[in-house]
Amino acid sequence: MSNLLRLIGRRLIALPIMILGVTFLVFFIMSFSPADPARLALGESASPEALQAYREANGLDDPLLVRYVRFLGGMIHGDLGTTSGNTPVTEAVAKAFPITLQLTFWGLLIAVVLAVVLGVIAALYRDRWPDQLIRVISIAALATPSFWLAILLIQWLGTVPGGWWAFPALVAHWVPLSENPAVYFNNIALPAFALGVPVAGSLARVVRTAMVEELDKDYVRTAIGAGIPKREVISRNVLRNALITPITVLGLRVGYLMGGAVIIEIIFNIQAMGQLILDGVQRNDVFLVQGVTLTVAIAFIIVNIAVDMLYVLVNPRIRSI
Repeated sequence: MSNLLRLIGRRLIALPIMILGVTFLVFFIMSFSPADPARLALGESASPEALQAYREANGLDDPLLVRYVRFLGGMIHGDLGTTSGNTPVTEAVAKAFPITLQLTFWGLLIAVVLAVVLGVIAALYRDRWPDQLIRVISIAALATPSFWLAILLIQWLGTVPGGWWAFPALVAHWVPLSENPAVYFNNIALPAFALGVPVAGSLARVVRTAMVEELDKDYVRTAIGAGIPKREVISRNVLRNALITPITVLGLRVGYLMGGAVIIEIIFNIQAMGQLILDGVQRNDVFLVQGVTLTVAIAFIIVNIAVDMLYVLVNPRIRSI
C-alpha cells in the first residue's frame, strides 16, 4: 500500500508542474503573434491614441513575466481572456470542449476494441493465415490518414450522391446523447470510426507483439501442462500481463486522437474545438487560439497521468516502481 501511495503521490506532484510548464510555453509562443489584441478589440478604425490607451489599461505593454503571472491568476479563476467577438474564451471552450472529448472517447473506444480483438487473434494464430491477414489490415489502417478516411466514409456511407445515405455527411446540428441517442450515434459514428481506425492499426501490432512474448513464457506452458484450460490462462494471466505495453502506447495516442479530432470536426462540420481554433486563426484571435491550445494540452497531460494510474490496475507489480 505504501508503494501505491508513493506512486500516486509522484504523479499528483508532477501534474501541476507539467501544467505550469505547458501554460508558460503556450503563453510564451503566443506572445510572438503579430496580431494586436488592442486592434482586434477596438477595430481597424481605432486611433493610435485609443489603441495605446487600451494597451495601458490592459497591461499589454508590461514585461512578459508580469503578463504571464496575470494570465495565470486569471486562468486559476477561470478567465482565459475575451475573444474578438467580446465572448469570454472560457464560455466558448466550455461549449465546445465536451463535444471534442466525446468524439475522442468514442474514437478511443473503437481503437481499443479493434486493436485488442485483432491483436489477440493474430497472436493466437501466429504465422498462420489469420495473422498474415490481420497484419495487412493493420498496416493498411496505420497508413490511412484519418482525414482521408473521413472523406471516403462520407462518399461511401454519407448523404451524398452515390453514397448509401446512411449517415449525415455534415452534422448540421449537434444533438446531445441525453436528448436523442439515435441521432447522436448517427452523427458521431463516421467521425469516431475515421478517428479510431488509424490508431487501431498501430495499437493492434503492439498488442500482438506483447501477446506473443507473453505466450512464450514458462509460466504459460506450466499452467497449461498442469491442466488449466488454455482459455482461462489467456484471459486471466496472459492478456492482463500483455496489456501493460499497449496501455503505455495508448496514453501517447490520446494526443494524436485529440489532434485528429480537431481536423475531423472541421470535415464533418461539428461545432467544437476544431471550429473554434479555425475561427481563431482566421480572425487572428490570440486569446481564443491560446485558450483552445491550453485546454487541449492540459487535457492531454491529465489523461496521461490517468493512464499511469491504470498501470497499477493492470499489473500490481508496477506498484513497486
